[in-house]
Amino acid sequence: MGRKKKASVGKFNFIHFGIVFILMVTGVYYFGLNYVPQKWYDTQSMMPNKPEKYYQDQWCTTDFGRKEVVLWDMTRVDCLSKDYAIEFDFAKKWAESIGQALYYSKMTGKKPAVTLILTSPTDYKYVKRIERLDNGIKVFLVKAY
Repeated sequence: MGRKKKASVGKFNFIHFGIVFILMVTGVYYFGLNYVPQKWYDTQSMMPNKPEKYYQDQWCTTDFGRKEVVLWDMTRVDCLSKDYAIEFDFAKKWAESIGQALYYSKMTGKKPAVTLILTSPTDYKYVKRIERLDNGIKVFLVKAY
């Protein structure tokens, strides 16, 4: 009749803590990266690691609109189409692009629009910020990752 060995309580707590910690971290990571936009946006996939001008040239072709239209106050609309005054910017500069699009819209009489250049899947958080504004700005997306 041998004695039964007791499981080490400290070892059990350490393993339990490790499992809970891993589940929490992966859950936060999953929900942080897997944002699903509220609307279906016009999206184009393009080559990564290019300057803003490259994406502007690819998107705003002559049959769609005019590039770098200079207004009377010497500001430049990135792309002026039949319906929209479009500002191109990387997603991290989302607030700046909204301000410019609203200004160009007022100056040209066209609807405001922004084209956000997404350089990683985490950039969708900036799309979410624009959705929260709900101010009638048309959003186009460029996937550059």
